[in-house]
Amino acid sequence: MQDYMKALHARFCREPKLQGVREAYRTLKAKLGQQDQEILLQLADLENELRDESPLVSFIADFQLGMGIAGEIKPYCFEDEEKRAIERAKARYPQGKN
Repeated sequence: MQDYMKALHARFCREPKLQGVREAYRTLKAKLGQQDQEILLQLADLENELRDESPLVSFIADFQLGMGIAGEIKPYCFEDEEKRAIERAKARYPQGKN
């Protein structure tokens, strides 16, 4: 099911484009020492993990909520509605015997 959800997510969700992030990263990296660069790299890795995981988790939760709501709704049937309309019409306008 996880693969199916990933495929649906890839089809219907668009990730935001983050412009300027790489340039800011390069500038910051150039100004930091070796130890600070390692910390920055760990932070960037964690951010990437969260960015990859969060939208999929959110999409799965939303999808499950939608399926739950859809399961609670009675499916519409045109034939049943037509029968109910006929019964209502008969009740409103009873035909007298001739």
